[in-house]
Amino acid sequence: MAHVLVVTLNPALDLSIQLPQLEPGAVNRARSSHLAAAGKGLNVARVLVALGHRVTLSGFLGADNDTAFVQACQLDGIEDASLRLPGETRINAKLAEDDGRVTDINGPGIEVSEAALAELSTDLVARCETASPAAVVVTGSLPPGVTPEALAALIQALKTSGVPVWVDTSGPALASALAVLPHAAKPNEQELADWAGEPLTDASTQLDAARRLHAAGVEESILSLGAEGVLWISRRGEWQAIPPRVEVRNTVGAGDTLLAAMLHGVIADLSPQETLRQATALAAEAVRHVGVGDPHASDFQQLRQQTSVSRCGEAHVGRGV
Repeated sequence: MAHVLVVTLNPALDLSIQLPQLEPGAVNRARSSHLAAAGKGLNVARVLVALGHRVTLSGFLGADNDTAFVQACQLDGIEDASLRLPGETRINAKLAEDDGRVTDINGPGIEVSEAALAELSTDLVARCETASPAAVVVTGSLPPGVTPEALAALIQALKTSGVPVWVDTSGPALASALAVLPHAAKPNEQELADWAGEPLTDASTQLDAARRLHAAGVEESILSLGAEGVLWISRRGEWQAIPPRVEVRNTVGAGDTLLAAMLHGVIADLSPQETLRQATALAAEAVRHVGVGDPHASDFQQLRQQTSVSRCGEAHVGRGV
């Protein structure tokens, strides 16, 4: 289908540990553990590839332990364009309990110099101008040395190429990113409340804040509400989705799955109903296991049919296509 450029400034090797229940201060015995290349950018890239797109993954990697990322990109058919820096890519520990609770212990990341960030920015803008990707996704946290203001400058530089910029980050980084009005953003409830400057106590205040974000200039305003669903405000209208009930095993990767699937629907010019239905169902599929959503899961079509989509303020009158 389309070519998408995904940028992850602070990737990680994920040490995923599954255990019945975490007991702080005690010896915990894991049911399983797995170390693999991960991070929000790789998650988004994997979903986009699974949905049929060609993906270039860029950002920073530690030169001393990049083997897992090289192998992951080769296995998944992702073009590896990350800039290598001296040192090691961070390791994030993810402790997943049987009740679905996940405890993240994240490393800080490699120190990024101004020169390295400038080199990456120049390369990304050049790729936008020469390859004309359908979109650029900037996702994840910031490594040491990259300030929220520097992220905003990077997004602004990418916007000048004319390529839509989709953003998924948090905290001060998200605040700075929203200030320069990316094409799309996917905050959760607390992140949108921080931007709006007030708590979002009910569906009405959630919808109002999402509308305000869109009115401010973020064309695709996507509010992720977890098990309560998704709000999507854009020129296509105001839409809401309620996911099917599934057994939650691990929520890591669900938000990345949602973002990638929403982008897929937009660039594939699907109807807003089908875009939101597919993205919400795929995010629900993701929480059933470790990793991102699998659009080829044997029961994915059933999950789609069990996902309710309607215009905001309307009753949910049915599920399915």
